[in-house]
Amino acid sequence: MTDTPTELPEISTLDAVPAVAEAETIRWADAPAAAPTAASPAPVKGKGRFAAAQPVLEKLFELYPQLFGQRFLPLKLGIFQDLMAAHPDVFKRDDLKLALGVHTRSTRYLQSVASGAARHDLQSKPVEAVAPEHVLLSIVELHTRRQARTPEDLQPKLRTQLLAAYQASGLTRQDYLSRLPALAEPVAALLDEVMAQADQQRARASALLKAFDASGKSVEVFAAEWGMEPAQVRAVLNQRKSE
Repeated sequence: MTDTPTELPEISTLDAVPAVAEAETIRWADAPAAAPTAASPAPVKGKGRFAAAQPVLEKLFELYPQLFGQRFLPLKLGIFQDLMAAHPDVFKRDDLKLALGVHTRSTRYLQSVASGAARHDLQSKPVEAVAPEHVLLSIVELHTRRQARTPEDLQPKLRTQLLAAYQASGLTRQDYLSRLPALAEPVAALLDEVMAQADQQRARASALLKAFDASGKSVEVFAAEWGMEPAQVRAVLNQRKSE
């Protein structure tokens, strides 16, 4: 196969976050010696790992094009065990671990996780949601890679993404933070600001809903009394319906 389905990944801060590696099907403590760890430097841009993993990646692309093809999908937790059970004579344990590690650290795969798409099994069926912390860590890693390539300040875009991810999680600040590993100070500070903003928005929305329910008035009359547009009130009401 000449057209590789997987781009050359970059060695990243994810290699120093065991929680992410474990969640993406690889327990690096059990992986072959070639796998990078936080304590041992990885090959520059992962070229050595990529070359070693390439034959397995091509086989995965051949067997499961909907998962490993032109579009990457988040993989269900335990996909390594599923692959070994389905193809015991095709994959060697260490080779498959290494290949999945390369795959799940690729930019395209991180983009699929950051999007919040569901995790999929070998039949390409969605089986579980991506954990909120994995969405956030993927967003942060993608930002780090992009920022390293441009002098443009990408923090405003990161702020927007962090806000959307936190709001989509539905978690309280305490629960959200309890799921995360230690973050770099600039990111931690930005996340703190974002969560404060989101919590204020939630509080205002809650107050507005209580006032509207108690008023017994139409959306138009209530909006006028609160100095708002009717569409703004309806947006809050629709958000409640979707929760």
